Amino acid sequence: MSEAMVDIRGLAKSFNGHVVLDHIDLQLEKGSTTAVVGASGCGKTTLLRLIAGFETPGEGTITIDGRQVASAKRAVAPHRRRIGYVAQDGALFPHLTVGQNIAYGIRGATRDKVRNRISELLETVSLDQSFADRRPDQLSGGQQQRVALARALARQPVLMLLDEPFSALDTGLRASTRKVVAGLLADAGITSLLVTHDQEEALSIADQVAVMRDGRFTQVGSPQSVYRQPGDRFTAEFLGDSITLPCVVASGFADCAIGRVAVRADDGPGTLLLRPEQLVAKVVSDSGELDGVGRVLAVEFLGHDVLLTIDPAGDVEPIIVRQNSLEPPSIDAKVRIEVVGNGVVFT
Repeated sequence: MSEAMVDIRGLAKSFNGHVVLDHIDLQLEKGSTTAVVGASGCGKTTLLRLIAGFETPGEGTITIDGRQVASAKRAVAPHRRRIGYVAQDGALFPHLTVGQNIAYGIRGATRDKVRNRISELLETVSLDQSFADRRPDQLSGGQQQRVALARALARQPVLMLLDEPFSALDTGLRASTRKVVAGLLADAGITSLLVTHDQEEALSIADQVAVMRDGRFTQVGSPQSVYRQPGDRFTAEFLGDSITLPCVVASGFADCAIGRVAVRADDGPGTLLLRPEQLVAKVVSDSGELDGVGRVLAVEFLGHDVLLTIDPAGDVEPIIVRQNSLEPPSIDAKVRIEVVGNGVVFT
């Protein structure tokens, strides 16, 4: 990793004897986006509050842009950390116009410079100049989030913190807004940290994903690595749908109910994990070889995809296969399941 903009070492925090963060380490590369993803109560929001300066660590240190801003003994005030903060609902001031909201983050400038800066920031977040005179209640949810981002950018932060900023938006708007925000932050070269419980959001927006459970990180890495090569079963199952099958590994292959699957694991018994999109169900004739053949129990149409529930050969639970919806097998069809790529084995 290149030089870190944020360096967190041994960070711990407890409330009334309850451990919320348990001596975690995390580095954020300059200009990158990191997503901390976990279930409610895992400690991710406490981490954000510690970085922002709203809480003080019990142990450990937080360094931002080469300057230590927090430890158990001292803390730099939040407004001196050069941090931008976008809350879950945008938290715009309802009695101020869009322009006044943005101007709130600008200090020590003449009226003309403030006006020019507001214009620049509206353009940055792809909003027309006419929005400057509107009130927050005249904006859509996505527009409010863009204004909140503009207000945070007005402070010229070196680090942007985003606290589940898209969770209050409708599904379609959530996807488009997060794409816009991610692009804006990348174009500005600002290091950013997002906390979310939405796995898809974390995987789609981040350069680095940190999966949190009970105040610790179970795995930190690129979205591709944590999804495709999870370090433990919790991480694997938390980040997306998965199929698990008992298996026996020998010479780089796992033998299981659906056949032989390539793996990188030591020989011996274990549990094979696959993603639904790795599986392809192909119809076989009654006269063909029936070893490793299953039966389709249900077909769920999702538009471009279908979900097939298949009863595989052997004494295992039905499995789910996700594939394109062009000419899917029918219910009761006999199918052979083929695997694309390698599986992951846990012992």
